[in-house]
Amino acid sequence: MSRKIRMGMVGGGRGAFIGAIHRHAAGLDGQVELVCGAFHIDPEISVASGKDFYLPEDRCYRTYHEMFEKEAKLPADKRMDFVTIVTPNFVHFEPAKLALENGYHVVCEKPLSFSLDEALQLEALVKKTGLTFAVTHTYTGYPMVKQAREMIKEGVFGKIRKVVVEYPQGWLSTPLEQSGNQQASWRTDPKRSGKAGAVGDIGTHAENLAETITGLKITELCADVSRMVSGRLLDDDANILLRFDNGAKGVLHCSQIAAGEENALNIRVYGEKGGLEWHQMEPNTMLVKWLDKPTQVYRVGGDRAYMGAVAQANTRTPAGHPEGYLEAFGNIYKNFAKTVQARIDGKKPDPINLDFPTVEDGVRGMKFIDAVIESGDAGAKWVKLD
Repeated sequence: MSRKIRMGMVGGGRGAFIGAIHRHAAGLDGQVELVCGAFHIDPEISVASGKDFYLPEDRCYRTYHEMFEKEAKLPADKRMDFVTIVTPNFVHFEPAKLALENGYHVVCEKPLSFSLDEALQLEALVKKTGLTFAVTHTYTGYPMVKQAREMIKEGVFGKIRKVVVEYPQGWLSTPLEQSGNQQASWRTDPKRSGKAGAVGDIGTHAENLAETITGLKITELCADVSRMVSGRLLDDDANILLRFDNGAKGVLHCSQIAAGEENALNIRVYGEKGGLEWHQMEPNTMLVKWLDKPTQVYRVGGDRAYMGAVAQANTRTPAGHPEGYLEAFGNIYKNFAKTVQARIDGKKPDPINLDFPTVEDGVRGMKFIDAVIESGDAGAKWVKLD
């Protein structure tokens, strides 16, 4: 392909939390260009936002329904190739469904949808259409996460026995939603977030990270789910025991009332021979631990011979030049874009580019949410994930 792939956007306009991150990440490798969008629920703000991004006025749409209708009438060499959806949870399903039904590839924020039923409908549509669908579980884009995954896949640590994954935040330690904070308001509102609060917002990141790195699937869980802040309608803290499909056991906790914490996602994985430890807030470093020799410190860098091929393919800088959140996000868009480019050209995508969270990962996240809330509501009973 001799051009960039063309992106349309739903959400992400003025006042948005994550929209600018998506635009920066999509453009990081020069593979994607923003050509249109419906950027806000308010039609006037949507149009004004499009002008902020220097889009032509006729590509600044008032609603996403208008966007799909008018883009379909454009010549094939002008209209968008895919849609990025960066709205609150309750506005994921319909634009994603419309995109797939109209032949567009999709990038969607997590959790995938408002409910498991919606997620399963999207999964069925992806299978029916053969279109490419990515879910932005950003943390799997870090090179060291990919290195950890490959080492476990190669059996370096032997059979995995124990997984400990944590995602503590502190920003909802007070009833921030009562102050008019937009991000707190929708995340704590069952009508807009769904049945889960912290479990859906950050617990799904922890679940996805654990399954991605280990290659294992959670089969059962037992959850203690809490609303610590008085008057809050959705969970803000959860402590979960896990059982995996190879017999390994695990612990997952996610909290938005861990006062003083930022985005302290971290994971420890232990096998028969050794284990590893990785922290999102220090993403370029991984500790590799052994039964019979000293702990090793792995560091990201494009010139590190010990980094595997997949990690190297997702590393941009020499050692000592940190790669962070934007680069991890950018890796999802880069791999998605190269996969879409290959499919537009009628070619088989390079397997190394098929390395991004898919609709199946999104469905796993929704099943995780359902199981955690069911277990919590039943007084912390064991629940099968499926």
